[in-house]
Amino acid sequence: MPAGDGVQNDRVCVGAIAGVHGVKGLVRIKAFTEIDSDVVAYGPLRDRAGSRVFELEVIGRAKGMLLGRLQGVTDRDAAARLKGTELYVDRAALPQVDEDEFYHADLLNLTVVHRDGRLLGQVIAVHNHGAGDLIEVTLGDERDSVLLPFNKQAVPEVDLAAGRLTVDPPLGLLPGDPEDL
Repeated sequence: MPAGDGVQNDRVCVGAIAGVHGVKGLVRIKAFTEIDSDVVAYGPLRDRAGSRVFELEVIGRAKGMLLGRLQGVTDRDAAARLKGTELYVDRAALPQVDEDEFYHADLLNLTVVHRDGRLLGQVIAVHNHGAGDLIEVTLGDERDSVLLPFNKQAVPEVDLAAGRLTVDPPLGLLPGDPEDL
């Protein structure tokens, strides 16, 4: 499950308010859950600080996102003020994952080591554009990054307890590889 920027005080980001729909306060929700409608399945939604609770009713889809109604939000201006708000749930409410499965939030900030022992950087994001998960890894001075497939071949080891993952990406994906163009 993608999770925004990750864990926040034992909470995980499961979605974000991406925009408004119409004039009656409806919002578009970008879900970071495997099944997008599960954004409301794990209990109360809170903002990043945890100070505000949102009761969301999913009523449909619009522009590839969930369309929802937030309790107490009744007009477009009120909905627009919430744009960009990340929605978090308590981590304990999420289902346990199987071995070799990970919440995206667990991968963020892990140290990335090449199988040959080189320190490459750190996981700064997890993306999925429809063909599988990709981890974005900072390189060197952290101004450069690279996308690597997140599968067993390219990432043979994830050690959450040690805070690192080992990568063995296909040749040509890392700068300086012999097939780098």
